[in-house]
Amino acid sequence: MEADNYVPSPATWVRDQVDRILATGTTEGVLIMGRPVVLVAMRGRRTGAQRLVPVMRVEHDGTYAVVGSKGGAPSDPQWVRNLRAHPTVELQDGTTTTSRRARELAGDERSQWWDRCVAAFPSYAEYQTKTDRLIPVFVLDAA
Repeated sequence: MEADNYVPSPATWVRDQVDRILATGTTEGVLIMGRPVVLVAMRGRRTGAQRLVPVMRVEHDGTYAVVGSKGGAPSDPQWVRNLRAHPTVELQDGTTTTSRRARELAGDERSQWWDRCVAAFPSYAEYQTKTDRLIPVFVLDAA
């Protein structure tokens, strides 16, 4: 994944994970709470700068989902607004990078994917109990 026009996150732990992925060329061995991550490259909604975001690896039959949990905080993570504004992304899983298009889920499709997300990272269920907002789930379809 190219780090063209990349603006590092203000969060140290995010910067450290992205730096490790860029240095090694793989997401392998990069974990959040003992669970694997993928790296999503997206454009900032206001600046257009590239943002690199490590998120939990949620995959089903070659399709991936990303969850805007922010640990159950009352507001969505900044990257959710970026995806809504610029849904074309690159996804790196291991050493493989693919072009994807983000699509926010609702209804039965969201429920089905939410169950998959919780199976991949059980803390999501707890995070939902901490907030009044419905935590957004996006599917990253092959572009």
